[in-house]
Amino acid sequence: MFLDKLALTLAVIGGLNWGAIGLFNFDLVAFICGGSGTWLARVIYAVVGIAALWCITLLFRDERTTRSSHA
Repeated sequence: MFLDKLALTLAVIGGLNWGAIGLFNFDLVAFICGGSGTWLARVIYAVVGIAALWCITLLFRDERTTRSSHA
């Protein structure tokens, strides 16, 4: 449950960053890290990408099974 919320939060943050790139040509991650090619920026991009992949699993989970296992 915690991992799901963390992954969803990171995916939303990544989506907002992509929105800023598309609308304003401003990459917040690159701005904070000193460029999009720095090792820190690449780690952030990779973590957000992995979180987005994790969120794909949320689409295919049976809601009843998920709730009963956490109750």
